[in-house]
Amino acid sequence: MPDSKRLEPVANLRPNPIKILVNGHETWCYPGETVATALLSTGIRGFRRSVLGTLRAPVCNMGVCYECLVTINGLETQRSCMTLVSPGMVVEVADAT
Repeated sequence: MPDSKRLEPVANLRPNPIKILVNGHETWCYPGETVATALLSTGIRGFRRSVLGTLRAPVCNMGVCYECLVTINGLETQRSCMTLVSPGMVVEVADAT
């Protein structure tokens, strides 16, 4: 395909990263991402614990299953898949592994 017909690389269109705090650790993510996306991209697989202590993580990514609940800026039981990241946001998860 001729170069004149190609789209610009998507990587050049990505906004500058922002910093959030996850369990006290600085984490880089991008504006427009959800908190769940930012957590998953850093390798976090356990977001909360069930009544029996089992680690839980997002299932639906559309706010229906409530498995992605975390504490955001001191507010408990926030759906991370429905919340967009913002600079300086403080997120606490049950287990960061």
